[in-house]
Amino acid sequence: MAERDWAKYNEDLVRRGELLIDRDMMEAWRMELEEENRGKEGEPFHYPSSYMRFLATVRAIFHLPYRQTEGFVRSLARFIPGLPVPDYTTIARRTDRLEIDLDETLLRSNGPVTIAVDSTGIKAHNGGDWMTRMWRVRKGYLKLHVAVDVRTRQVVSMEMTTDEVGDGRMMRSLVEGAEGRVHVGRLLADGAYDSRENFSFLEERGIEPVIRVRRNSVPRSRGCYVRKRTVEEVLSLGRAGWSRAHGYGMRWAVEGLFSALKRIFGEHVMARKFANAARELLLKAAIYNSFLMAMYR
Repeated sequence: MAERDWAKYNEDLVRRGELLIDRDMMEAWRMELEEENRGKEGEPFHYPSSYMRFLATVRAIFHLPYRQTEGFVRSLARFIPGLPVPDYTTIARRTDRLEIDLDETLLRSNGPVTIAVDSTGIKAHNGGDWMTRMWRVRKGYLKLHVAVDVRTRQVVSMEMTTDEVGDGRMMRSLVEGAEGRVHVGRLLADGAYDSRENFSFLEERGIEPVIRVRRNSVPRSRGCYVRKRTVEEVLSLGRAGWSRAHGYGMRWAVEGLFSALKRIFGEHVMARKFANAARELLLKAAIYNSFLMAMYR
């Protein structure tokens, strides 16, 4: 194994903290604002979407409520003459309507990629009885379902559900979302995704399934030969041998992603509405993807 370049690794981590605003960027904001207001009915926008995305990024990284975000921009404006300072209600209203696109943050690959899928629980900042009543979740948390490119460690697809939705039910939508961005060649998943429906779906898509089957599985096809073949391989090679033969260990990439997201952004969402919570998590994934993109440059 090649020795890590620690100087470069440290610099990459330092660069994650850079939030750059210069006059050229501010000029681009003015041009963007003119374009967004062209033909708009009603009151025009006073701040461009990219500026709102910048403020949403600051808020996510530093875990700031909306009022403190306004205070942050006020302080920043002292050092950057001409920087506009929106009030906290404007920040809240505009950032809750942002369109977040993972496509803009992904490293492109010419060939098929291997993705790993899994889910994790996310707490609500104001949980308890309110969360149970308003979001109708039983266990006090939401579920974040993701698909990760195991080579780049970037999120290529993402869904949020309440806690009663099983992991296996979300595989189809995760794969469909990922295929809109990358060419999926293999999928790694644990036993929660072991079902004939999922194996058949991947076979129809031409995707190699590397799904750990349940321990009590027997090699019966019942219309799903690919799962039968997997069970036979596990019985022949043993679970450890099967894992080594198919690179199942690379599934750790998705576990590493969950750890990184929670260390950087915390284990909860600040949004009060379900749709806004989903958008908040998507923004955090896009920010993390951007961190990784900067490291590869």
